[in-house]
Amino acid sequence: MATVTTSKKACAVNPLKMSQPIGAALAFLGLDKCMPLLHGSQGCTAFGLVLFVRHFRETIPLQTTAMNEVTTILGGMDNIEQAIVNIYNRAQPDIIGICSTGLTETKGDDVDGFLKLIRRKHPELADTALVYVPTPDYLGAFQDGWAKAVTAMVETVCEPAPKTCWQVNILPGCHLSVADIEELREIVESFGLLPIVAPDLSGSLDGHIPETFLPTTLGGTKVSQIKQMGGSAMTLAIGEQMRPAAEALEAKTGVPYRLFDRLTGLAANDALLDFLSELSGTPVPTKYRRQRSQLVDAMLDGHFFFGGKKVAVGAEPDLLWQIGSWLAEMGCEIEAAVTTTHSPLLEKMPAAEVLIGDLEDLENRAAGCDLLVTHSHGRQAAARLDIPFVRMGLPLFDRLGAAHKLSIGYRGTRDLVFEIGNLFIDHLPEHHPDSWPLTREPAGERHAQADTCH
Repeated sequence: MATVTTSKKACAVNPLKMSQPIGAALAFLGLDKCMPLLHGSQGCTAFGLVLFVRHFRETIPLQTTAMNEVTTILGGMDNIEQAIVNIYNRAQPDIIGICSTGLTETKGDDVDGFLKLIRRKHPELADTALVYVPTPDYLGAFQDGWAKAVTAMVETVCEPAPKTCWQVNILPGCHLSVADIEELREIVESFGLLPIVAPDLSGSLDGHIPETFLPTTLGGTKVSQIKQMGGSAMTLAIGEQMRPAAEALEAKTGVPYRLFDRLTGLAANDALLDFLSELSGTPVPTKYRRQRSQLVDAMLDGHFFFGGKKVAVGAEPDLLWQIGSWLAEMGCEIEAAVTTTHSPLLEKMPAAEVLIGDLEDLENRAAGCDLLVTHSHGRQAAARLDIPFVRMGLPLFDRLGAAHKLSIGYRGTRDLVFEIGNLFIDHLPEHHPDSWPLTREPAGERHAQADTCH
């Protein structure tokens, strides 16, 4: 059991976390023909837009209500109305996701009331879903915003429907990459099940070249699919952050759920495949038995290099739990664990302490460690500490292919073993036998050759 503490510093010196509205906006980017709308100043949207563009290297549709000093004091009704009507006329989206910011939350705008008045005034919006998420950026973190947005989607759009035995819902957490979601969908489909993934970043932000241009998101979960989620036989919630959304879906439609707190590691994936086999009534496909065997072999090959290594991890709670638990299973010691917001998983972390803090806290605790794991903003700390660095989380702006980094399933776990194991090998001490060049001859043979020459 870890002790969870919160940093008491007056400010974040080197921030680890990102805000709730940005997390909610990313969730809406996983819906097809959607336009995320941040209710706040232009700067709030601009910073989020830059972050997403640098991470995904794609065009990002993101709009703002452009609040200023006067409209903030008098209220944002007119700004929201103008933004929604303009978006509808220019982009014709199927859904508009409205995320509040600290500015408008502090003012106390009644956005739910505004939306009722706007719908009454503009009947042309009848077929456009309007989903509002209260996400003040002075509370919580990125993961909380994503979770609130998915919960709001379910509560606003989803409808009860007759149950279909082969249809299942997948609610992925924000710690899953595009590649992770694709892998999870493939696993579920291999059991003969039809998954509805919401939100689905693998459809909208997978880096494909579209055949046409749309001002909204292009790909992802359709509004019609969200409505059909009420007819599924089961919901798979991936990450503790998805529990509220799964509970809301169950309360509204009666669809039961199973929560998987992580999908990295041998036991975690065994549990997933056993559950899918039981749910579908079909045996585990042969290819996953083969992949499991490959993972076990990789773990046998790699555990020599993981054992006893001290690791520092800084990430959102679900990602911290996923990578930290797996590293502990591989024999590492979690010397430093820093996260962004509260979660029931933090006390279960295989570490002495989990700190809700920033990258400065992580750097101070990582001195003497063998590995640092966090997003791209941790690269300077790793350089100063002169320790290996693994980039995980969001943003990853100094590497190509961030969206396609796979870390779940048997294959993703196997690749992590190789990636991190190779880093440990590269930094072995010179006297370690595995650090010798492959062409180096044993000392006995060199002496024998020398004696022969004489």
